[in-house]
Amino acid sequence: MRKELGRRSFCQCLAGLALANGLANGLATSTSAPGAAEPRPVGNRGAKLARFSLAAYSYRDLLNIKKPQMSLFEFVDECVALGLDGTELTSYYFPEEVSDDFLRKLKLHCFRKGIEISGTAIGNDFGFAAGPDRDRQMDLTRRWIERAEILGAPVIRIFAGHQKPAVETSESERLMIAGMEEACAYAGEHGVTLALENHGGPTATADGLLKFVEAVKSPWFGVNLDTGNFHSDDVYGDLARVAPHAVNVQVKVSITEKGLKQPADFKRVAAILRDAGYRGYVVLEYEEAEEPRGACRRHLDELRAAFGA
Repeated sequence: MRKELGRRSFCQCLAGLALANGLANGLATSTSAPGAAEPRPVGNRGAKLARFSLAAYSYRDLLNIKKPQMSLFEFVDECVALGLDGTELTSYYFPEEVSDDFLRKLKLHCFRKGIEISGTAIGNDFGFAAGPDRDRQMDLTRRWIERAEILGAPVIRIFAGHQKPAVETSESERLMIAGMEEACAYAGEHGVTLALENHGGPTATADGLLKFVEAVKSPWFGVNLDTGNFHSDDVYGDLARVAPHAVNVQVKVSITEKGLKQPADFKRVAAILRDAGYRGYVVLEYEEAEEPRGACRRHLDELRAAFGA
């Protein structure tokens, strides 16, 4: 009798598992049906809300390649001393001729120091029409996608570009979208995500940025949400609208709302990201006039406190 009951229980368990799998498959099918919106991933709810990094741009005067007072290797050491999880190695501060050997040595240095490369950034412009200028911009982007892969940087901050004289707005946007889609296709081949920053021009507003988010069809595309780059009457509302699309977040210590520059509310930023289900790097980009070393340490402490880290 006991053996029979054990076998029966086992069979019932298998049937239950089959039913659960069937329901799961049915749900998956229903959410991916033609015309259905893609479900937005929310990450691991058990993971901490954010990891912290520092953009090399914060130390721009020290890293200036014309008169450097600090190397990228030393900047990594600074990030380690600040107790950060990551370091953003902005492309502007690399040698003009970057060798693969240099990239590998920098990657090794980060690994030995126990810090991740959270990403990098390029100063691209996809607003050019077909011709030598556009070719140069696409070459720059491809080159840094390859470099990001070597570094192990998961994301590159990119820009849409600028509208050129005598070019209609609709055509300018078409050029930018085409440039991003071409770049994303190449990025996908190298396992790198491209993150469009809200940075003036056509991405100066939440509406403008979201237009590109809707238009660019690539899983290797997302938003670099810069908390200081929307200048509107409701900056935090704009950030909340865009936050669900963020794959990287860049925090400034001030915002400009209703024409007035004021200290950023880090707790409010943390709440927006929490509500959006964001799990990823929060990168401090310090742009104020104060000497950056002490200022960055202070603001990073404030950020951690606001995020409960």
